[in-house]
Amino acid sequence: MTISGHFQELQTPLNSSKKIVGGITTPCTSTTMNSPKTHQPHKPYWRFSKQDFFPEPSFNNWSSYKNALSHIPTRLKNRLFARSTETSELVELKKESENEMKKCLTWWDLVWLGFGSVVGSGIFSITGQETRNNAGPAIILSYAISGLSALLSVFCYTEFAVDIPIAGGSFSFLRVELGDFVAFIAAANILLEAIVGAAGLGRSWSSYFASIIKNDPDFLRIKIVSFAEGFNLLDPLALVILALANGFAMTGTRRTSILNWLSSILTAGVIVFIIVVGFIHGKTSNLVPFSPFGAGGVFRAAAVVYWSYTGFDMVANMAEETKKPSRDIPLGLVGSMSMISIVYCLMALALTMMVKYTEVDVNAAYSVAFEGIGMNWAKYLVGICALKGMTTSMLVGSMGQSRYTTQIARAHMIPPWFALVHPKTGTPIYATLLTTITSCILALFTSLDVLSSVFSFSTLTIFMLMAVALLVRRYYVTDVTPKYDLAKFLLCLFIVIGSSIGATVLWSTKEKGWIGYTVTGALWLLGTLGMALLPKQRLPKVWGVPLVPWVPSLSIGMNIFLIGSLGEAAFYRFIICSAVMLIYYVFVGVHATYDIAHPEKLDSIIEERKENSNQVL
Repeated sequence: MTISGHFQELQTPLNSSKKIVGGITTPCTSTTMNSPKTHQPHKPYWRFSKQDFFPEPSFNNWSSYKNALSHIPTRLKNRLFARSTETSELVELKKESENEMKKCLTWWDLVWLGFGSVVGSGIFSITGQETRNNAGPAIILSYAISGLSALLSVFCYTEFAVDIPIAGGSFSFLRVELGDFVAFIAAANILLEAIVGAAGLGRSWSSYFASIIKNDPDFLRIKIVSFAEGFNLLDPLALVILALANGFAMTGTRRTSILNWLSSILTAGVIVFIIVVGFIHGKTSNLVPFSPFGAGGVFRAAAVVYWSYTGFDMVANMAEETKKPSRDIPLGLVGSMSMISIVYCLMALALTMMVKYTEVDVNAAYSVAFEGIGMNWAKYLVGICALKGMTTSMLVGSMGQSRYTTQIARAHMIPPWFALVHPKTGTPIYATLLTTITSCILALFTSLDVLSSVFSFSTLTIFMLMAVALLVRRYYVTDVTPKYDLAKFLLCLFIVIGSSIGATVLWSTKEKGWIGYTVTGALWLLGTLGMALLPKQRLPKVWGVPLVPWVPSLSIGMNIFLIGSLGEAAFYRFIICSAVMLIYYVFVGVHATYDIAHPEKLDSIIEERKENSNQVL
């Protein structure tokens, strides 16, 4: 019986003439009560009852909800550090979807899913903006820094995805290692990432399409003078393309994967063309000055162009639909991301050689660059390639983000209705619709620069938490790790995180002295070395991150540093969004997850009601 079915049994009146069969209430007669076990009636996929959205006892009625609210402090304390188990994530929660996702992906699919998701998600849309406003020709270094940080995160994701091959990705991994509350923070940021990332892609697609028709990225947008700057250009085309891409992704995983790798192979050919032509027609004089905005500009750009590398986590999300996760996921993640990092640096170099950084177009950099060197026909080719790349990014992003959302719904952090998998397509249609509708609304109003800063903050936060979770996984096992070793590990972890924050604050305040950086660097080294001397409590089952704790510790430091390189506006937006999410958690999420985490209390309530009913009878 699913968790939701268990709750439905609790909410069914015991004196009614109905029988519970697999969580479904059916009319009860003497024949059915004495007959052998019957098959569970088929549930229609398209259903919209309150029981499907809020099956937990805390939401049974207004009285039960008020009772739940009165226990908020107790429930928050209970859920703060409560950890899930691998069995729960892999077996129990999957039952909430009622139908299985189809295992139809191989390493070949994953490599091109990684390529299709990453290439196009930022390189065509963010490079121009950051080259002109923050980094200049040093955008190459920005991509190299972000690429290294992304690769470190890839290692962490790969180990988890091989050991826990489930659709939840980072949400499930964090829930197992860092607990329910931290997982909710991650889940909230994952949903924010899904919505903002898709909206940003829709806006970029619209910009490139408009530039092909007319050299004006805002040509197809509608300006509303009374709206605030950054929200005053309505983009109906972005809304339409998002709806079409997400609609196709709902039709089936295998079908979407085939379309993606066919398109991605063609995109790879065009990218080679861009690089070669850029080098042939480029001028080294355009690279001078190389870093006009200084090191600060390089790191600010690195924090934003990290968006260009996001999407690799989508491959980890497809683990539940992968035939051989232990072999296919490492090949798909590590292999594709190593190649993409090199390609990005070469593409950035080609752009800055073709066009002086002060003349780079913010919205459609590559198309306008080819037009500037007299290759008008190439401008259209690049524009079409960019559109195709962003389209595949939307396709793969839709697949991955809906899998995230599915696992979040399986855990009842959002209504479990969103966890349902369609029996024919094998895809979570409701979860896809959730991210599609919200991203379409956001894409209609919000400009690209506003979207990218929020997106980068959320993504970097999740990747930092993933590195922390990997260290916890290696050094702490419940009821196994001695308390003294746990205390030493937590102290070392606190030193690593604290020193990383300290170095970031020094950099953000433009501190030029070497003493502060030396102290924070030495503390980071000391904390990491301290962990290295501790005994590991768990080894990876199949594939593991090399050089633990050095690699995840470096990942923590780089992600925190990149977060600190974002502007103040990104912090404020992130804080506001997180505050809204925490309000939801306090009034909804904590009660739903508390109910499913304490089934023994539900059993006692059911038994008590049965006894009372028998006494009445």
